[in-house]
Amino acid sequence: MKSINLPPYAPTLIESTRAIGYSLEAAVADIVDNSIAAGAKNVNIFFFPVDAAYIAILDDGHGMDDAELDLAMQYGSKNPSEERDAKDLGRFGLGLKTASLSQCRCLTVVTKQDDYVSGRRWDIDHVAEVGDWSLLLLDKEELNDIPQIDELMALSSGTLVVWQKLDRLKAGEINFETALGRKIDSVRDHLSLVYHRYLAGESGIVRLKLFINGQKIIGTDPFLIGKSMQAMDDEVLVIHGKKIMVRPYILPHISKMTAEEIKQLGGKDGLRKQQGFYVYRNKRLLVWGTWFKMMRQGDLSKLARIQVDIPNTLDDLWTLDIKKSSALPPAEVRKNLEIIIDRIAERSKKTWTFRGKKEISDTSVHMWNRMKTPSGGFYYEVNKSHPLVQSILEQNPTIQTSLFALLQQIERGIPLNQLYVDLNNDEQLSNDQEQSDLDIIISLRSMLDTHSSVAEKLILLDSMSGIEPFSQYPDAIEKIRKEISENG
Repeated sequence: MKSINLPPYAPTLIESTRAIGYSLEAAVADIVDNSIAAGAKNVNIFFFPVDAAYIAILDDGHGMDDAELDLAMQYGSKNPSEERDAKDLGRFGLGLKTASLSQCRCLTVVTKQDDYVSGRRWDIDHVAEVGDWSLLLLDKEELNDIPQIDELMALSSGTLVVWQKLDRLKAGEINFETALGRKIDSVRDHLSLVYHRYLAGESGIVRLKLFINGQKIIGTDPFLIGKSMQAMDDEVLVIHGKKIMVRPYILPHISKMTAEEIKQLGGKDGLRKQQGFYVYRNKRLLVWGTWFKMMRQGDLSKLARIQVDIPNTLDDLWTLDIKKSSALPPAEVRKNLEIIIDRIAERSKKTWTFRGKKEISDTSVHMWNRMKTPSGGFYYEVNKSHPLVQSILEQNPTIQTSLFALLQQIERGIPLNQLYVDLNNDEQLSNDQEQSDLDIIISLRSMLDTHSSVAEKLILLDSMSGIEPFSQYPDAIEKIRKEISENG
């Protein structure tokens, strides 16, 4: 059988690959991946939005020689099915080129090892003019004109990636300088989340420092480790002889979080849209805020987040895309994840419903009873056996009918729909009717005044310590106990 060689027409293929769909933040992250693979400890991103605008990404990794640089600039320089270094964050051999040229028409890469410096450039306008895969080799004078070259020269080794002719970023923008400023904020937020484990210096990886125009990026921990609860022990799934680590977390109720923590965990989309799986490849976050259609994103599961660590040897099973922004678990993994989902969703529901208060304890006497209807629904009624209600009736037995009628109207008037909205807006719900210790002390004194002996008062006080709302104010109860002991 005969064959002929049909290489792709360079101008057409380069223009086509620009439309893969990279966002600016995903494109920058792809370059940072290369820096991490090169052993970089510091990566500085420069944005220059005026005149000859550019974006430059500089790292202090081990750099490349000429042969390595040529290979890095070649389209499809790696076979995605080949075995790679366990710490490699790439796959297709396209990231540097497709990510960069999705944002600009001119990509320059300069690398340094000791005193040797070399540079290469893809200029789409030049490729279109010559109609071939014409990679430009930069001489010394041309290198000197590259933005941030002095920063690279000050390093013993490293690589500088420069984007110029920012046509895609400028498209449709009236004020490019202002628009780029907004996009920089998105880049910062994206990098702080995607690389949070590198920025924290997690065990097993080299600690990374990221900067944007000299300003350090602080990592964003999506699990709020330290306040969150690990809902289950780590689960290890073995697929094709490779380990996948699964670690479920339940975030604390928002009443236990600061406003800054809520903002950090939810962002503009809120906690509800950020629940679900957080899939990491070599501790670099790939996909987050999804249940992979194994469960609906609901309000009661919004505190559930599951960390999943996969090795790069299972990329093909997870159908990882070029942008490293899409992945799907294989069937054998989904079965195990579905079991974990059921468990953690129930834990999230309890945390959200009970808000960590004593109503989950059978030893407490509650102000409200949760009642189930024959049809499977629920309603709430005032606990008419509550000591406060009984105390009123003991002192005024003739008002029982009127009192119960009033309580019934209160029960029926609960604004459940509005409460649902308020409790699920990811903002801390403050209760203007919250009682102080002094309020509780006054209530307790009035109830205890009906008893003359110290023993009776102490017995009643002990019973109050397990009854709402007094059970929430142990300091007030202890103060009253001290008063009784001292004064009788």
